[in-house]
Amino acid sequence: MGQTRRTAIRSIIGSSFAASSALGAQLEQPPPDQSPVPNIDPDARLPNGKSQRDAIAQQKHEQSLKDADSLVALSGQIRDELRKAGNYVVPFSTVKKTEEVEKLARRIRGRLKD
Repeated sequence: MGQTRRTAIRSIIGSSFAASSALGAQLEQPPPDQSPVPNIDPDARLPNGKSQRDAIAQQKHEQSLKDADSLVALSGQIRDELRKAGNYVVPFSTVKKTEEVEKLARRIRGRLKD
């Protein structure tokens, strides 16, 4: 009787292993090639004759400069508020400004990575 239980358990384990490996093989198949971004011509020109890529890069650069200026201004405000606040109390507006500093830094970093 012990032998039939072992045989039954082995067959159950073997069939479940076979089923899981077949399912895993189905899941590992890559999806069909459907890229959501259309193929953009790298030499695309704007109506004024300038390169579209250069115009986008210049716009990102200008926006990064504006964000960097805002970042410097906010950090100065935070420094001044911390000096006024004392040792133990920090105004809630200062905490909000630190969150805005983080947002600006992430935006600038994201543009630089692109």
